[in-house]
Amino acid sequence: MTHFDRRAWLRSLAMAFGAVGVARLGAKSSSAPAAGADDPQLVRLSLNENPYGPAPAAVSALQREFSNLCRYTGAELDVLIGAIAAKEGVRKDQVILGEILEPLGTYLSLQGGAGGEFIYSDPGYTALIDSAVAVGGHAVAISLNSRMENDLPAIAARVNERTRAVYLVNPHNPTGIVSGLEQLRDFARTISRRALVIVDEAYLEFADRFAQRTLTDLVRGGDNVIVFRTFAKVYGLAGLDIGYGLVPVPIAKALSDQGLNNPHLFNRLAVAAATASLQDAGYVARVAAEVGREREKWFQLFHDLSLHFTPSVGNFVFFETGIPNSEFAAALLKGGVVIGHAFPPYDRWARISIGLPRENEIARSRVRQVLRATQQHTPA
Repeated sequence: MTHFDRRAWLRSLAMAFGAVGVARLGAKSSSAPAAGADDPQLVRLSLNENPYGPAPAAVSALQREFSNLCRYTGAELDVLIGAIAAKEGVRKDQVILGEILEPLGTYLSLQGGAGGEFIYSDPGYTALIDSAVAVGGHAVAISLNSRMENDLPAIAARVNERTRAVYLVNPHNPTGIVSGLEQLRDFARTISRRALVIVDEAYLEFADRFAQRTLTDLVRGGDNVIVFRTFAKVYGLAGLDIGYGLVPVPIAKALSDQGLNNPHLFNRLAVAAATASLQDAGYVARVAAEVGREREKWFQLFHDLSLHFTPSVGNFVFFETGIPNSEFAAALLKGGVVIGHAFPPYDRWARISIGLPRENEIARSRVRQVLRATQQHTPA
């Protein structure tokens, strides 16, 4: 693996984060409702958060840790890495802590020099892609297929000698569709012989058959595959900004050498909460079950209104409203509900995160009102 100057990499990383931040704010400001959006009374169903909050064990750990906030993070980080490695069945040196998608995109783009190609599904979550492009990478967007799934054959056909990485979100965001069990595994195993495959499993714990669907076994088996997870979704720790990657040993070593597992990057509260979350084995199953029950209520509404929708398995739903997202979101905001931004080319679709039962009830009532009013004013 080619060596490069760490200080230059860190300077580029800082510039990349700045560019990515500007790009994202610009992209979302035109589609997300602004007026009144900071009202604390609003029902916020826009960012796919877990409204049930952290696991009880995590809350207790946070309370215990308050008296230690005068201390830097140290050996606690190694404990968390060990807990993750044990849970996932990988070596400790294959665990890279943090919300690593942005630094990973920057690293991969710089590592091979400008011009590397990064393939992803469009529309989709682009943190890794944005950071790669900010330092000279090329984004290669592959449209979803007719069923609004990751189009694995089309992606495979686009891989070439310039491909630096293939990035997939499974279940996909914003559609919530999970790829077929064997189809994705066969794809990752085959394509990883030609290019790095990165699979973002941020929402996979909400799906059924998690153990069969995850691609951790490929990382464990030495394939050129990275699996990313976050504590921000099902574990309810979005405010603490911590996740991890399961990474092939050579790439993990390079990232560690660049300081990504440095204890000083992590605050004690995040580390304590994440460690405790892993110990609360029943919490994830309880949250996933509750979200599943609420998701079915949304599906029933879509059936009642004869709307097209995707079979999401995530903690959000995606459905066709028939009106521009900006108009639909503005109408919901008037009723006190904030939803996700638009996902071109699905400009007449909406993504709504699943909140607490009462929040979902309010949102469904408002959706029903807005769409029925729209249908009444639509010429026959």
